[in-house]
Amino acid sequence: MPFPNTHPALAQALKAQGYEEPTAVQAAILDTPRGADLLVSAQTGSGKTVAFGLAAGADLLGDAERFGPADAPVALVVAPTRELALQVSRELGWLYAPAGARIVTCVGGMDARSEQRALNAGCHVVVGTPGRLRDHLERGNLDLASLKIVVLDEADEMLDLGFREDLEEILDATPPERRTLLFSATIAREIATLARRYQRDAVRIDTVRRDEPHGDIEYRAVRVAPNEIEHAVVNLLRYFDAPSALIFCATREAVRHLYGTLRERGFQAVALSGELSQKERTDALQALRDGHARACVATDVAARGLDLPALDLVIHADLPQNKPTLLHRSGRTGRAGRKGTSIVLAPYTRQRKVEQLFASAQITAYWSGPPTADEVRKRDQERLLDSAVLKEPASEEDLALGRRLLEGSDAETIAASLVRLYRSQLPEPEDVFDGGGENGPRAPRAGPRERPERGADRVYDPRAEREARPTGGAWFRIPVGRVDKADPKWLIPLICRHGHVTKRDIGEIRIFPDETLFEISTEADARFRAAVQRTADGDAPITPVDGPAPSRGPAPKRPGPNRAGPKLGGHKPGGPHPGGPRKPPTGRAGPPPYKKKRDKA
Repeated sequence: MPFPNTHPALAQALKAQGYEEPTAVQAAILDTPRGADLLVSAQTGSGKTVAFGLAAGADLLGDAERFGPADAPVALVVAPTRELALQVSRELGWLYAPAGARIVTCVGGMDARSEQRALNAGCHVVVGTPGRLRDHLERGNLDLASLKIVVLDEADEMLDLGFREDLEEILDATPPERRTLLFSATIAREIATLARRYQRDAVRIDTVRRDEPHGDIEYRAVRVAPNEIEHAVVNLLRYFDAPSALIFCATREAVRHLYGTLRERGFQAVALSGELSQKERTDALQALRDGHARACVATDVAARGLDLPALDLVIHADLPQNKPTLLHRSGRTGRAGRKGTSIVLAPYTRQRKVEQLFASAQITAYWSGPPTADEVRKRDQERLLDSAVLKEPASEEDLALGRRLLEGSDAETIAASLVRLYRSQLPEPEDVFDGGGENGPRAPRAGPRERPERGADRVYDPRAEREARPTGGAWFRIPVGRVDKADPKWLIPLICRHGHVTKRDIGEIRIFPDETLFEISTEADARFRAAVQRTADGDAPITPVDGPAPSRGPAPKRPGPNRAGPKLGGHKPGGPHPGGPRKPPTGRAGPPPYKKKRDKA
């Protein structure tokens, strides 16, 4: 449907930008009574900035064609991050340009003195982050006495980032008759409390379907060996060849490492983390928007408020902590009607966690292994044959150069050279291992996992072909077994990487239902013990097995507080106490505890 009747200046701006039909949130907001407070929940990228810009325009302009002289601000927009505030300022800039609005942005990381001068010069709209707005307010640079409308964009994120006190101080300084528009992805208890305190009979608008995931995002889960996550990221970027991709890591160190890995392999990548300056962040985002970079490695906090409308691919290199993190990360793609893909890398030791994440979000994901090097090269061939370069008509200059090439070589040689030139510009794919399993849509498992009886599932000896194999090595344990799809093909690289040994130093590998035991040669024992202490993996820690070599029968019990020996005060019924007769504790009358239990028996 076409846009409802709006202010002529705003309608002119919409037409200039090519807006023909409103989105769901825009239509819902424009249909509410004029002057009403709004409590809105909508998906990221749903056009809410234009929506509250149109809703505020009627209050700010009234019957006037343009804004009056710039004095004290009449509208305030609060956003959680610098990037989102700058994005909102750009959107309102073109929307209010025909009406002659003056907009000032106040965000952390920018020159506060320049912002102070802009505020003193007068403006109609102020857009900023909570901390910087509160700072200007306390210094007397920001006058909120003339405000007609206040917009809190992504209020849930502002509360998550600890801006509650800042928001309350800002809102307490505004006139009580002002109009308040509150936008939040979810209406949690804290958001509802904030709305009751600062809004009057707010109209509730919910354009998010709670019973189904984002329809424009395809979710995939990729099985991967724990030591091949970076290789899987490389092959996924090469296989999908997305114009822009966002890769999430859990820590700054992980961002630095993965960013260095991608740059080393020839990818045009940028990194975003909290340690970057504002200029470095701005340059990185601009490189993504301009197409000079095609992949961005970021932490969750650094990616908040990113405006990348053309983002096609999201890769979760490190698992999301919970359902909101999964949905918020994935929501960076599939925006404004575009299709997107969200890929979760599922290490063999964390597949159950991934299934629980998808189940909590009511998502049915497509499970598969990582793209192999052969699959990537096949896609390269398809892209080359479908390239526009081969279909566009050649110019006279190109034809003349082509004839000169044919004079010295035949057509087949020239075509092969073209293929080599094409491949030389692409990063080389990696060899990855896929342990197999179910491909295609996979419903999460319901209920507890059924465990088979304990006992060795299989025995693997990579040195079995050698006639004289050293014996008497040290045994170690890793808490990954048959139920986790443990396989020597990826266990051996994992052991080598964490223990700084080679395949020749590994003896037998015995895989049990929920753990794996393996042998390390005597020569490499000391080196291996020192290495695993320095490179401990929280998902799959390697610990030594005390005592003699384990048998091939039932797996040895893990050491624990209840398995280190007989319990104090406990013994076999009817037999002597293992520590002999016990004396009553000093200052305590009556028989010892074990005596009392035996009498009751």
